[in-house]
Amino acid sequence: MAEQSLRPVSPASARRLAISSQWLNHERGAADSARMLDVVRQIGCLQLDPISAVARSHQLVMFSRVGPYALADLDHLLFHERSLFEYWAHAASIVLTEDYPIHSALMRGYLSGDSDWSQRTRAWLLENDTLRQHILDELAARGPLMSRDFEDKAQAGWHSTGWTSNRNVSQMLDYLWTSGQIMVVGRRGGQKLWDLSDKFLPDWTPRHIPTEEERMEAAVTKSLRALGLATEQQIKQHFIRNRYVALKSVLKRMESAGSLTRVELTGEGAGWGGPWYMLRESAPLLDQIEAGDWRGQTRLLSPFDNLICDRARTEQMFDFFFRIEIYVPKAKRQYGYYVLPILHGDRLIGRIDPQMDRKSKTLNVNAVYAEPDAPADATTGQSVARAIQELAAFLGATRIDYGDRLPDSWRAALRG
Repeated sequence: MAEQSLRPVSPASARRLAISSQWLNHERGAADSARMLDVVRQIGCLQLDPISAVARSHQLVMFSRVGPYALADLDHLLFHERSLFEYWAHAASIVLTEDYPIHSALMRGYLSGDSDWSQRTRAWLLENDTLRQHILDELAARGPLMSRDFEDKAQAGWHSTGWTSNRNVSQMLDYLWTSGQIMVVGRRGGQKLWDLSDKFLPDWTPRHIPTEEERMEAAVTKSLRALGLATEQQIKQHFIRNRYVALKSVLKRMESAGSLTRVELTGEGAGWGGPWYMLRESAPLLDQIEAGDWRGQTRLLSPFDNLICDRARTEQMFDFFFRIEIYVPKAKRQYGYYVLPILHGDRLIGRIDPQMDRKSKTLNVNAVYAEPDAPADATTGQSVARAIQELAAFLGATRIDYGDRLPDSWRAALRG
């Protein structure tokens, strides 16, 4: 019997489905904690990053979707309501407590591999069991505590080429965190507060251990719900990055069960590869998009935003090359230290190089760059200007200072 033909999807519809799935075209307004929790349910996680040249990345990702909100409300979800917690998704992230069974597999299996690093770390842990027990005992008796509150009782020093070299307490805390024994339960002066997971997690935390099939299907569902549609490789790079087991079999099983379907991207003269997968539940939204019922927005994105965290997918779908230049020497940077891409409609049309001066309450926009094919009309310039003004208001800035490097076609709107 001939194989059933795949539903053709245009790249524009694929982009719009991705943007809608990321909740980046929803109307925004003052958001409460319930709305923010719904955002994390939809996109799966909020990547953490310590750099705050503008604001912390997870704060920007949330702002791009809900508009202005009280930072304390997000902290309330994390540290009081505890419906969120910090763990490893596609990177260090804020994840859902209700997804604990998905994440607990990494906790149980951490360091179980045969790589040189795993073997070396297991040997170091064995030599330093006194330090491990010291941290756990101190947290049981006095937690929550910061890393500086623990004595370095290591019998053998940790050596690496990374930032944790000779920082035995930090390395042990990282092991205990990844293995699920301790959690970040708050922050004091920007420093993490640690405590035992059993003390922190709410009673309603789902503790059952799903089968590997159940866990993989749940992870694929969350990934595709956030992506809209994706190839197998793009699913691998999302949510529980590079930790999908027997993904081909999982996708085949889910397709047979009818929970997902394959589609074909065609058009714009590109070789799109494939197959591309989409959840059946997303079909009505795709129908709506293809019927012309879709309206885009203009949003500034964190450099770690979920829409663009897979750089190869971003290049393929949006024809937008983006790399973070934080570690590039200043003289060699092409765009800037902490650059925010500009989403406009269903395209990434440029980027801004901002820095927030909290002392003077000034948002300094060092430069604004437009892509070669970005719309050059005044209306687009005004939309970009409004997005920057909204960001400034969220950050508490009372003024915006622009540098000289601005697109000529947007200059009047930006300076206006």
